Amino acid sequence: MQTIGLVGGMSWESSAAYYEALNRGVEERLGGFHSARTVMASVDFAEVTALQEAEDWDGVATVLRDAATSVERAGADFLMLCTTTFHRVAEQVQDAVSIPLLHLGDVVAEATKAEGVETVALLGTKFAMSRTFFTDRIASHGLEVVVPDAAHHDELNRIIYDELVHGKVLDDSRRSVVEMISELWDAGAGGVILGCSELELLIRQADSEIPVIPCTTLHVKAALDRALA
Repeated sequence: MQTIGLVGGMSWESSAAYYEALNRGVEERLGGFHSARTVMASVDFAEVTALQEAEDWDGVATVLRDAATSVERAGADFLMLCTTTFHRVAEQVQDAVSIPLLHLGDVVAEATKAEGVETVALLGTKFAMSRTFFTDRIASHGLEVVVPDAAHHDELNRIIYDELVHGKVLDDSRRSVVEMISELWDAGAGGVILGCSELELLIRQADSEIPVIPCTTLHVKAALDRALA
């Protein structure tokens, strides 16, 4: 079994979901008392969020590069960033280490294609939806990526940062996001990417008429496939 390196803390709710899913996955696949070999460096979410809001991406990259190199020194065989938004600096992080980075965008794109979806919607933070670093990575696999109307970006951002990162899962917010998914379906989306780990706390396949593509679940599956190959 390979050792999985995790750069987490963005948010700690997301990191906890990764850690639990990796260990449950190993237990399900190997049985008995087996658990995942992992090394995690958890950063201060407030620090990297402040750097993001200041558009100091060199600063963000420095924090995450330092975390990644510490994970590599601790014996990780490959690396995961437990976040979507901060994949904005994924290339800088990869350049700082000699172990491979399992890029979330590549994992999600392959899963989307496996569903037979050609046009997919991305739900995530306002930053991830309004910039192209993540949608371009997915589109490089031959997919068309759409996002909700800009009028919805602040509401989705509020749900993520004011509620979900604090573990608050509210029915009113679920209804709001389901309405956004319906609008995207009407606009031609054949599937929807939950492009923020915390959104998996809120939305399930049963809430949507189109395929739901859960980033964290798929990222974990890809990591388990690699670690246990």
